[in-house]
Amino acid sequence: MNNKLNKVYLVGGAVRDSLLGRQSKDKDYVVVGETPATLIALGYQPVGSDFPVFLHPKTKDEYALARTERKSGKGYCGFTVDASTSVTLEEDLARRDLTINSMAMDAKGNIIDPFNGQADLKNKILRHTTDAFAEDPVRVLRIARFLARFGEQWSIHPDTQALMKQLKASGELAHLVPERVWNETEKALSEKHPQLFFQALNGLALFPEIESMQGIPQPEKHHPEGDVYIHTMLVLKRAADLGFDVETRFAALTHDFGKAYCHQQYGNLRGHEQIGIKIINEFCERLKVPNKFKALAVLTSDNHTRCHTLFELTPKKVHKLIVEKMNAIVHPHRFLQFLQACLCDAQGRGETFVNKDYPQLQFAQSLLNALNQLDKKAIVQRAISQGKSGPHIGTAMREAEINCLRDYLTEFKNNENKEPNHENN
Repeated sequence: MNNKLNKVYLVGGAVRDSLLGRQSKDKDYVVVGETPATLIALGYQPVGSDFPVFLHPKTKDEYALARTERKSGKGYCGFTVDASTSVTLEEDLARRDLTINSMAMDAKGNIIDPFNGQADLKNKILRHTTDAFAEDPVRVLRIARFLARFGEQWSIHPDTQALMKQLKASGELAHLVPERVWNETEKALSEKHPQLFFQALNGLALFPEIESMQGIPQPEKHHPEGDVYIHTMLVLKRAADLGFDVETRFAALTHDFGKAYCHQQYGNLRGHEQIGIKIINEFCERLKVPNKFKALAVLTSDNHTRCHTLFELTPKKVHKLIVEKMNAIVHPHRFLQFLQACLCDAQGRGETFVNKDYPQLQFAQSLLNALNQLDKKAIVQRAISQGKSGPHIGTAMREAEINCLRDYLTEFKNNENKEPNHENN
């Protein structure tokens, strides 16, 4: 810390993580009793437009003047900021979201903890610091994200849960900016326990597509775990437990978005794969979800049942899945993500399925590998020598790919003494 500033404190997540024995990515400091002019004179670089934040000239850590915030409008930006020299450290800490984030540490390592954050850390409780929590609706998403980070041993304090429900009732959550909702959601999906994020927000109408899954029954033979909501949370949990990337986790979350609609409209789940495409597109449009997430989610919804029945498909249907639908030759990584989402779908059905083998994944990869071994240049040249051109060359390529798959499937079945028991999900 710069000794020319008299009252400088490490604050927020860095203090919390230090007490938890975790490495913190960023270090944020609060400066009490100083002016912007003082920091600029010492070489700090101003970066904040809404309130005075500066970068240390050497470490580039953030230093902010102690401030208070008073609600002056709706949503995230409706605040009046006071960063005068009279603002105390405790007043600055009071505006923060959770007690575990409302601690400070001085230069000697002493902890300043006016809101008992250390006790809540010990007891694994997420509790709002003051009623100022309700002034920023994004904090509802943040507290759910902290639960997704820390795990099931943690809990949200009942008073804080009540405050979250009040924010829904008051309509304040309706002012959440879509990009901020997605930003917090994407971060939550990357945490160790992403399913807890959605469970914590259940009932707040932020994700109606997910809430509508509750109570939607599934065939007990394939889904002994319960309704579509329970299944989806287990699928997402499995994707996180296996360490799959955030796009795959999103596909796991959305793969059954069509089931609630199908059950409500038709009394069954048939066709949910294709119905889900429209619902996923609307979800992504509403929250401004990036295209790479949407593309994988749509493909997974449309094709996950086909993947489950891969061993029963004809060569033409296998070609339709791998080449025409998934375009796996051009996008092999996305195809692997799809297969991983299907694996999670198969294993996210309770304890009896969670470690069950999913041979479709390896088999699909071997089929793609066989297609990649084709000499495409020779196929094109042969087609041209036969007088074919334009779309007819494409037809020749398709026929060659299907024949390749047919040969592979025939050889595979001949080598199998007994076909494995592959269950549809």
